[in-house]
Amino acid sequence: MSNDVSDDLPGDVPSRRTGVQWPMLIGLTIVWVLLWGGLTVTNVLSGLVVAVVVTLVFPLPPIVFGGKLRPRGLAVLIGWFVVELFVASVEVAVQALRPGKQPPNAVIEADLRSHSDLYLTLTAELLSLVPGSLVVEARRSTSTLFLHVLGVRDAEDVEKARRRALRQEERVMLALASDEELAAYRAEVEASR
Repeated sequence: MSNDVSDDLPGDVPSRRTGVQWPMLIGLTIVWVLLWGGLTVTNVLSGLVVAVVVTLVFPLPPIVFGGKLRPRGLAVLIGWFVVELFVASVEVAVQALRPGKQPPNAVIEADLRSHSDLYLTLTAELLSLVPGSLVVEARRSTSTLFLHVLGVRDAEDVEKARRRALRQEERVMLALASDEELAAYRAEVEASR
């Protein structure tokens, strides 16, 4: 096993981005101006300088969005996220307020079926935003998420948490994937059954 960072990268994705990252520069500059609390020429220029330095010192690999927004899928994704957020918040609150021993927990592995950094990241973020679960590791090379989950008592709870992660990935794909990505995803789902 090598500690080389490039071992975790898919074969056709460059490890460093070349060229100007305009969205990143603009975003970092906006954050800088907001942090300083005032829109002045000095704040904008100093924010731009900081943004350029940050993107040169810490370059990110490209995340390509070749998909398309599907309004129905996006509505389902947002709706289920809100429902899961509410239900999990109540469950975690009950566990926290219940006297006695701490709720059992586990770290589980979820092998996602999509092979896109974007969908891996979105799935991981949505899972982490729901109380009671937190993504502790994401492996790009295998599209695997490792989640810390509260309230896991047995193997059935582990499978339930894994299925929840896979359903979240499915909703992300149905909301954002291109036709080709969706076909590849569905083929991967069928192959894993």
